[in-house]
Amino acid sequence: MSEPLVVGRIGRPHGVRGEVTIDVRTDEPDTRFAAGTEIITDPAATGPLTVERVRWHSGRLLVRFAGIGDRDAAQELRGIWLVVDPGEIPPSADPDDFHDRELIGLAVVTAEGADVGRVADVLHHGQDLLVVDGPGGETLVPFVTALVPEVDVPGGRLVIDPPPGLLGES
Repeated sequence: MSEPLVVGRIGRPHGVRGEVTIDVRTDEPDTRFAAGTEIITDPAATGPLTVERVRWHSGRLLVRFAGIGDRDAAQELRGIWLVVDPGEIPPSADPDDFHDRELIGLAVVTAEGADVGRVADVLHHGQDLLVVDGPGGETLVPFVTALVPEVDVPGGRLVIDPPPGLLGES
């Protein structure tokens, strides 16, 4: 298996029957956490875990894993990363849809060709943000077509068209 991709992290127990909250790190939680799905864990010795029951409650994903029947057992899982093999993720048919792993490491240049840095991370906080590490430090760039008109994964770069002030210039 190549470097695993994180799809979630187990949070605090919910209730007394073994449910846990999941800090979701995937665009497809209903697929990744469907009942009956076996999920690899990091550390590996904890899993794999099999989803027994899943439900949404107040905007939070709650999961009960097979064999986890009470709050104490659920608490033991807290902080465990849930991962998948990247080979299990089919490529998207949408040419404007990218996996984080495809964007991380890409060179970032302005529309005029000036070097800005490299994509260090992708944050998903209401709006996707590219974390760009460059000579001036870290810059957050909203990942929207108006600001990122070109993404060339095979070419190893993406082009940004930043508004004044985004890159720290006046």
